[in-house]
Amino acid sequence: MAIWGKQNMLNHPGHKTILCIDDDHGMLGYQRALFERRGYNVLTANSARQGLQIAAACVIAAVIVDYHMAEMNGHEIATEIKRLTPEVPIVMLSSDEEIPEHALKVVDAFVSKNDAPSRLLPMIIRMCGENSSGSQGTGTTA
Repeated sequence: MAIWGKQNMLNHPGHKTILCIDDDHGMLGYQRALFERRGYNVLTANSARQGLQIAAACVIAAVIVDYHMAEMNGHEIATEIKRLTPEVPIVMLSSDEEIPEHALKVVDAFVSKNDAPSRLLPMIIRMCGENSSGSQGTGTTA
C-alpha cells in the first residue's frame, strides 16, 4: 500500500504519538507500557528501516531511538529522521554511558538505558510540551 502524505489517524485530540525504535523487543515493550499508561499513542519499530518508514508516514511528537542497532546505528537513523522532520525531537538511548560527540549533536537528548526508568518519561513529557497532569502547557513539573 502506498502512503501519500503523513497520516494523522493515530493522533487523537490530546494524545500525542511517540515512535520507539529499538531491536530489543523487551525494551520496546517497556517503552510502550510506559508511554501508553501516560496517555500517549505508541508506535514501535524493531528495525531501522521500519522506524524510518513510520517516521516518514506518520505524524509523531517525538522519537526514541537505540544507538546500537543492526542495519543502521542510532546516529544514522536520527540523521535521516531529522532530514525528514527536523522539528521532531529525538532521544537517543544506549546501554553505553558515552556516545560519540557527532552522534549526540544530531539528537535532542541522550538517556542511558540504566537511567531510563527515572529519566525517559519526564524527558518526553517536557519535549512534548505537557505538564505533569497530562494537559498541554508551556511549563513542566516533571
